[in-house]
Amino acid sequence: MSKNINNSLGYRLKSARTQKSWSLDQASKETNVSKAMLGQIERGESSPTIVRLWSIANGFKLPLSYFLTDLETTTTPPVLVNNEQDIHIVTLFPYDKKTGLETFQITFEPGREYLSEPHNDGVVEHIIVVDGCMEYYLKGQWHSLQQGQVVKFSADQVHGYRNLSEDLAMIHNIISYQ
Repeated sequence: MSKNINNSLGYRLKSARTQKSWSLDQASKETNVSKAMLGQIERGESSPTIVRLWSIANGFKLPLSYFLTDLETTTTPPVLVNNEQDIHIVTLFPYDKKTGLETFQITFEPGREYLSEPHNDGVVEHIIVVDGCMEYYLKGQWHSLQQGQVVKFSADQVHGYRNLSEDLAMIHNIISYQ
């Protein structure tokens, strides 16, 4: 994002809450994120982790890129700068209402593991391993993927990713909200 990601995230969160006519209490219940944390994000005082941002997006039934896309027109995809230094996310294609898709490039540092809570019903993830090797978690088991391999799964269940190698692992994550 071009200027201040905290301010942009705060504006987006406040807009989403206003559109739903939710109080901070209601937003907290829907997202499982504390009222205090939501208030800090709205005021631009806190930058949420990717885990919190997913919880917020799921609670509002919005695509993750709703919060990552800068309000200004830019030719550079927005980069999520967060407190987790071992995972880096770049929005390659923000959410498109016409297709119901958004695409991210996610780089995992060595040893990084990320488990995700279930997304909303109907959400499907497509994973393409661009560089390195990684594992994905689904239905209680870890499965290996090498560079060039792909997987598609329903994301309305607990799922995850990890990089057990000593090198970076990069994936493209295409999320369908149809």
